[in-house]
Amino acid sequence: MSSSEAFPASGVPPRAGGTNVADRLFKGTTLLFALSVVAIMVLMAGAMLRTALPAIRAFGWHFPFTSTWDPVAERFGALPFIYGTLVSSLLALSIAVPLSLGGAIFLVELAPHWLAQPIAFLIDLLASIPSVVYGLWGIFVLAPWLRTTVQPALGALLGVLPLFQGPAYGVGMLAAGMILAIMVIPFISGVSREVLMAVPNSQREAALALGATKWEAIRTAVLPYSRSGIIGAIILGLGRALGETMAVTMVIGNRPEIALSLFAPGYTMASVIANEFAEATSDFHLAALIEIGLLLFGVTILVNGLARLLVWSVAGNGAATVRE
Repeated sequence: MSSSEAFPASGVPPRAGGTNVADRLFKGTTLLFALSVVAIMVLMAGAMLRTALPAIRAFGWHFPFTSTWDPVAERFGALPFIYGTLVSSLLALSIAVPLSLGGAIFLVELAPHWLAQPIAFLIDLLASIPSVVYGLWGIFVLAPWLRTTVQPALGALLGVLPLFQGPAYGVGMLAAGMILAIMVIPFISGVSREVLMAVPNSQREAALALGATKWEAIRTAVLPYSRSGIIGAIILGLGRALGETMAVTMVIGNRPEIALSLFAPGYTMASVIANEFAEATSDFHLAALIEIGLLLFGVTILVNGLARLLVWSVAGNGAATVRE
C-alpha cells in the first residue's frame, strides 16, 4: 500500500469506523459539566425568587427605595442597605485603585525581577487571608486608630464637609471602606499586572525610540493599550467588595440609617442577611432578607459579567495587535 493510499490528501489518518465514540462521549460530558454550572445559578435564583415572593408582592418596586426596616411591624425597605453597600464599596475603590494600579505599574515596568516577584507574592497573599481575620484586625487595631487619631484629625481639617462631621466612633462607613480596600487590592493588582504584562514590548520600544521618558512611555503607550483590562480589574474588585460579609459586618456598626458622614455607622446588604437570617421569626421577615439577597445576587452577576466582557475585549485587542 502506498503512502497516498494510507493517508488522504489532508494528511489526517482516517478514523476507524468513520466515527470516534470517545470524542463524542468526552464532548457530551464536558458540555454537561458546563451546563450544570449554569443550572446551579438558575436554581439558586429560582429558589431565592420563590422564597422572596411574599415580600415582592407586598412591597413591589417600593422595596429598594424605602428606608424603614422594622421586623416587629413587618415593614421592610432595603434603601439603607443598598446605600451602605454602594458607599462602602465606592470608598474602598477610591482607596484601593490608586494603590493597586501604582503597585502594578511599579512591579511590571520599573521594579527589578528579584524584587518584583516577592512583592507580587505578598500582595497576592492578601487574598488568602480569611475575612474574619480582617474583621478582628479591624475591631482591635483599625477602629481604635480611626477613633483616636484619624477621625479627629479629619474632623478638624475637613469638618466643614458633611462627609467628615459627627462623633468619632471608630466603627462606621470609613472603617468598612478601608477594610474592603485592603481586601480588594490583591484582585485589582493581580489582574492589572497581567494586563500590563500582555502589552507588547513593541509599544514601549516605539515610544522610547521616539525620545519618550520611561514615564511618558508608560502614560502614552502602555496605559492606553491596557485601559479596558484595567477597568475590568476595577470592576472585578467592585464585585468582590459588594459581596463581602463578615469583615464589613464586624466594623461597619450595623445601623440601618442613611447618613452623609463617613464616621457614622451603616449597614450593607450582605451584613443584614448575616446578622438577621438566623433570628428571622416570621416568614415575611425571611422573605424580605431573601429579596435583599436576590438584589445582591443580581448586582454581583451584572458587575462580574461586565468585567469579564472588558477583560475579553482587551485580550482580543492585544492578540490583534500582536498578529499585525
